Amino acid sequence: MKTILVPTDFSSAASTAAEYAAEMALTLHANLLLIHIYQIQVTYNEVAVVENPEKIQQDIEREMNALKQKLIDKTKGKLNIGTDIRLGSFFEELNNFCKKLNPFVVVMGSQGTTAADRLFFGGHTIHAMRHLMWPLITVPPGANFSSIQKIGLACDFDHVVDTMPVDEIKSLVHDFDAKLYVLNIAKKREFDPNTIYESGLVQEMLVDLKPIYHFVTSPDLDEGIMEFSEKNDIDLLIILPKRHSLVDKLIHKTHTKQFVLYSPIPIMALHH
Repeated sequence: MKTILVPTDFSSAASTAAEYAAEMALTLHANLLLIHIYQIQVTYNEVAVVENPEKIQQDIEREMNALKQKLIDKTKGKLNIGTDIRLGSFFEELNNFCKKLNPFVVVMGSQGTTAADRLFFGGHTIHAMRHLMWPLITVPPGANFSSIQKIGLACDFDHVVDTMPVDEIKSLVHDFDAKLYVLNIAKKREFDPNTIYESGLVQEMLVDLKPIYHFVTSPDLDEGIMEFSEKNDIDLLIILPKRHSLVDKLIHKTHTKQFVLYSPIPIMALHH
């Protein structure tokens, strides 16, 4: 049976992601597992002060139970919900847990609600998106799961055979009985022989899904993708994190409107 894993810090953004994951789990007849990973903080004044580990554990358990009960009520008890609490480094513990669990997907909030939360939790999200080898969905604040009917795939048509997880994409489309939209976006319209060749490979690999292909030219990659997604009512957008790829161009932005953290629709990172 599939399991959807939800790391949470109990913020409103993380709770939104948990509710989104719960509704997705109902649709897929999957289990839901909530996990909180924390570290013992040491504060320094005149002397080092270590927080009370027992009180921290009790507070976390109380918040975890409250979140679990909220999701039980929301899903009318139809969902199998588990919980886990771990002490350690966020990504290391998450990665180790995924190795044991092999989740269908990991679902995280894309950002916190305060400036500090955005810096802290957003940093975790970006790092996990780039380095976690399991499918990862980032859920924006205010997002609700109803169904996934249209899946977008942002692709730069570069070394597609080595970088495109075809089986995972096919499985995802079939699981949700969705329509696939493949989007190639570039800053200027230039279809060199390699792009045409790679485009042909993509069409061959995904032929049985009968996807709809779009080629968009935009000086701003993230705005071009978002405009396309909103115009076509895309429910979930797939990006393929790989070295020197489209996702690098999207994440490494100097302005504050970072694509991943501020996308109005859920984004899934799929690794080959």
